Amino acid sequence: MDFGIALATSADSWKVIQRAEELGFSNAWFYDTQMLSADCFVAMGAAAVKTNRIRLGTGVLIPSNRIAPVAANAFATLNQLAPGRIDFGVGTGFTGRRAMGLGALKLADMEEYIRIVTSMLNRETMEVEVEGKSRKIRFLNPGAGLINTDDPVKLHVSAYGPRGRALTAKLGAGWIFFFNDVDEGISGLKGMQKSWRDAGHAAEELETTAFVLGCVLEEGEPSDSERAMAQAGPRAAVLLHRCADEALAGMPNSSSIPEFVSDAVSGYVELAKKFKPKDAPWLENHRGHLMFVKDIERPFVTAELIKRTTFTSTEKDIKERVANLRDAGFNQFTVQLTPGNEAAIEDWARIKKFFD
Repeated sequence: MDFGIALATSADSWKVIQRAEELGFSNAWFYDTQMLSADCFVAMGAAAVKTNRIRLGTGVLIPSNRIAPVAANAFATLNQLAPGRIDFGVGTGFTGRRAMGLGALKLADMEEYIRIVTSMLNRETMEVEVEGKSRKIRFLNPGAGLINTDDPVKLHVSAYGPRGRALTAKLGAGWIFFFNDVDEGISGLKGMQKSWRDAGHAAEELETTAFVLGCVLEEGEPSDSERAMAQAGPRAAVLLHRCADEALAGMPNSSSIPEFVSDAVSGYVELAKKFKPKDAPWLENHRGHLMFVKDIERPFVTAELIKRTTFTSTEKDIKERVANLRDAGFNQFTVQLTPGNEAAIEDWARIKKFFD
């Protein structure tokens, strides 16, 4: 089983990526959330020239936030710096769009975006709609030594529902899944495996990546310790952010609300109703999303919520959880590191070493 890390992108992310490579991590994924973190392609470029083996991927790119030909050029440019080590992770958008008050893209729009990017990387000429008009486009100087379209750029799709999984299988792409606990992860994996089989693919060809947040606790350390709150609390708070989006803007919530957290959710939603400006509550709701727990939401991010929505537990227990995911068929386990807590990679390296 491979192990990766994911980061809220910063200009100097290369420093922790370099350490990840030293520790034997196979992949590094960069958030594409422009309103919250740094530009992923700039950071990936720096990481590309500072590393030699680790794969570098968008985790995940939001199609609406840059036009497809520009994204294709960025991937080809990175591929020149790190030949054959670049991954095109893509999704319909959650954080990167909700931070601007937007819902998810239509799957058809994402599929068309992927078609353009991958076709350009294959040096194909295709019809693309630009400013309302159809135009033929392609890379004009792919052999000039400025970009690399020779080495492959792997495609990975973040997908939750049946239609998204079916598209992933149709494209023959790798699958990325963000989830809270082992049961949810395995349930989603079974659905993906079925979609893969239904598309006529061999089971062993499916590449699956688990994305989680968590904290490796010391014996006796509570789930809401300062360390756990910093490393895992931001993932627990995502549930609150989803519920506020649903209550205030009518955005669909793909996660069910467990009974144990209903009081916390109600309290947070009441708080969110007071967010300013009134016509843009997402500005405060998504501040710190997957990065830190805001002071105002701290009372609602409880030990129980962290325990139920993240991989926060003792080293022994986390190893058992990861083993269950591996045995179910996940190929890669990726842990998301929060800003200022990059040293936690050393804890996760011990988990990784157990599976070497």
